[in-house]
Amino acid sequence: MTKMNEDLLTIVKALAEKIENLERTIYAKDSLLMKAGLVVVDSPTPRMASGVEASGVADVSSMEWSDIHKMVKTMGVE
Repeated sequence: MTKMNEDLLTIVKALAEKIENLERTIYAKDSLLMKAGLVVVDSPTPRMASGVEASGVADVSSMEWSDIHKMVKTMGVE
């Protein structure tokens, strides 16, 4: 694996962790954002239709966080 690929994978892993933490905060029972009505649970999911399949990368939009972490581990960077 090249250094650039390792760096990109590290960045993706860090971003996934930050998003996971943000998701936990937003959906917490005592979340002030939910109580204030600033966060809606059933909001639309953004999509980017490029028409080109990413080679070897699974669609993570419907994955659980544990599955995403397993996928990152199999890519070679902890």
